[in-house]
Amino acid sequence: MNTHEAQPNPNILQELVQHRMPFGKYKDTLLCDLPVSYLEWFASKGFPPGKLGMQLATMFEIKTNGLEYLLTPLRRQAGRRKV
Repeated sequence: MNTHEAQPNPNILQELVQHRMPFGKYKDTLLCDLPVSYLEWFASKGFPPGKLGMQLATMFEIKTNGLEYLLTPLRRQAGRRKV
């Protein structure tokens, strides 16, 4: 059994603190800053196809399972890069 395939991609979490919502009510909001209610709406209606949908679904899982602490060090790193 290849356990490498089951490992999460650390770049996905990095993207959540760097990429912004490209459309809608929360356009230009960092994906990690989207409110849970908005992510719940997508969960009920269906996430968009492709990479954005995967990112939103990941953020939904992080927020609804109390895992936002995983993003804290990445947020700090992203903040330092803007200087």
